[in-house]
Amino acid sequence: MLKQYKLRNYNFRLILYVVSLTVIGIFVIGSARESVQSKQMLGLFLGIIAMISVSVMDYSFILRFSWLFYFFNIGLLILVKVIGDNANGSTRWVEIAGIRFQPSELSKIIIILFFAYFFMKYQESINTIKILGLSFILAGIPLVLIKEQPDLSTTIVTALIFVTLLFIAGLSYKIVIGVLAVSIPSVIIFISLILKPDQKILDGYQYKRIMAWLQPEKYADAAYQQLNSKMAIGSGQLWGKGLNNSQITSVKNGNFISEPQTDFIFAIVGEELGFIGAVVVIVLLFLIVLECIFMARKAKDISGRLICCGMAALIGFQGFINICVATGLMPNTGLTLPFVSYGLTSLVTLFMGIGFVLNIGLQPNKYGMGDT
Repeated sequence: MLKQYKLRNYNFRLILYVVSLTVIGIFVIGSARESVQSKQMLGLFLGIIAMISVSVMDYSFILRFSWLFYFFNIGLLILVKVIGDNANGSTRWVEIAGIRFQPSELSKIIIILFFAYFFMKYQESINTIKILGLSFILAGIPLVLIKEQPDLSTTIVTALIFVTLLFIAGLSYKIVIGVLAVSIPSVIIFISLILKPDQKILDGYQYKRIMAWLQPEKYADAAYQQLNSKMAIGSGQLWGKGLNNSQITSVKNGNFISEPQTDFIFAIVGEELGFIGAVVVIVLLFLIVLECIFMARKAKDISGRLICCGMAALIGFQGFINICVATGLMPNTGLTLPFVSYGLTSLVTLFMGIGFVLNIGLQPNKYGMGDT
């Protein structure tokens, strides 16, 4: 389980990027809602402990328990439906022994680990109907449970992670082209159906968010979050208004953005740290994703490569969607910004995922390119 590692293989660059981004997040969270800043600092402390602990554990040994992790994940998601706490119309949290956490955040990491093991085991037969069908069923069960919370945005991100892992594992290009040929017209039909007022596909609030994005003047009550977010980002100009400022022209100070410490944290970054601060956050996210991809290229086996690419997909997709929502380029989804938004479960699980990436880097393939 524990091995002798060489310190020169430890990716301190990745740690620097992750910690730096989290520290920026702590400062911005303190400005957005000071009452939760200390909790996020605790999350950073716990996250670093989790990251270092996981980074010295042999990931190949951990993957032996993938099926146990999978069923544990399903159990937690079912527990949400049974004893979950309801907040803002969604039941996504459970409290066990006084600890309140969000299982869907942990689910992302477990799904990455499970399918890294599963696709490694069936790498030679991944393009068969049997394995493809089984993998979609195994991915579909947790996805349905997350969707029922309801949490469509997390469902979409988790599905994107699964598709990324499937592609990296060696999915045939013929299948990819065939799926695209079918999915593109299907998506067009789906969009046309959900835009109808009497549609039954999406929940009411989901439909309203999409329409508020397309027709903000008609759905002003649902569009105000994104409109105010864009106003806040634009008002920051180049250098921003400064953290904890008391300007009466501040969108944040006027309480025009609800829950600014979570979904719309990027609006606070734009307003108070300006264009420069926003670019720094985006660049750090990009560098973290790149480091995960570089580590994937050095992985000793396909499972290590998949874990690194899975973490790159998680951070990349979720970060991209959150920033697009804050800038009005996508409908409001309710996703947090990795390492920046407030949330202990999200922060600690992300650090755990980075710990696995670091461990993969400690066991590099001697040829530096993974399996060939």
